Amino acid sequence: MQALVTGATGFIGYHVARHLRQCGHAVRALVRDPAGAARLSPLGVEWVQGDVLDPRSLEQSVRGVDAVFHVAALYSLQARQAKQIWAVNVEGTQNVLAAARKAGVYRIVYTSSTATVGLRPDGRPADESEWADLRTAAGAYKRSKIAAEQVALAEARRGLPVVVVNPTAPIGWGDLKPTPTGQLILDAVQGRMPAYVETGLNWVAVSDVAVGHRLAFERGTPGERYILGHENLSLQEILTRIAHLLGRSRPPWRMPYLLAVLVSLTDEFVLSPLLGKPPRAPWAGVRLARHPMYFTAAKAVRELGLPQTPVDQALAEAVYWFREEWPRWRQSAPSAGHSGARTMPQR
Repeated sequence: MQALVTGATGFIGYHVARHLRQCGHAVRALVRDPAGAARLSPLGVEWVQGDVLDPRSLEQSVRGVDAVFHVAALYSLQARQAKQIWAVNVEGTQNVLAAARKAGVYRIVYTSSTATVGLRPDGRPADESEWADLRTAAGAYKRSKIAAEQVALAEARRGLPVVVVNPTAPIGWGDLKPTPTGQLILDAVQGRMPAYVETGLNWVAVSDVAVGHRLAFERGTPGERYILGHENLSLQEILTRIAHLLGRSRPPWRMPYLLAVLVSLTDEFVLSPLLGKPPRAPWAGVRLARHPMYFTAAKAVRELGLPQTPVDQALAEAVYWFREEWPRWRQSAPSAGHSGARTMPQR
């Protein structure tokens, strides 16, 4: 198989490209900044310069490929990036799918998010039958992922062989930027999390997410969506596990939600513009934390054979990597690709 991977310089995209190469497949990566392709070369990945917002570069990139893994996205909860988020996540997806259709690609795997999956009112883990409402979605990122997935599924109904995967909160080694999920772990490793807002997330090893992409190509049904996740844990539980790995106590103070709202609004709309830095507690993230985001990956396990690596194993790999390897990588890592702000994880 010859595969094109968009977003291969990001956390999930890198692991997808790496896994495909380990399976013996030829991989081409669409890269915005050539400097960002540095760690792809040792994998034997061919890279081409281009952008999901540049249809011409996409048409050139998909020539001769059997599969497209569209992983690229702007992963941010910052309100002031709303237009850019929409452009990259929605218009970029439209461009990728149009190029794939024109090239006659055998199958497309679109990386969506559990941002598109509606939460159950009774609090039980949600599955693929639940849909988030675009009209009431919290923040530009969530709205963009809902709209982009609707685009992908509409194309599938028109005959384009698109399979959708919805990763939960991925954890593991190699999260350079880092993603919002990785930033949470990094903050805990560095002791920069004196307090937390209680919420819940579904956590999954990034290696399983990568395998899930390949399985979606091989076994997924076009027009279907598959949650790639594993274990539902509260934020308190995950911080306790990180603290255990580090041999220290978890953050002792659980911040009341109303106080978190005040801190968030001040951070994003006062301090962030004043200091010219991304908010550490964006308003959309606090809104998302209001309700636990619990999901079930039973469909992907049953129909795709999604592996279920213990979350503790993936978490130990992430903690070790952030503590021992990330400082060295960070010094030499260029800024490349569409990256997100350091916010509450949504994927």
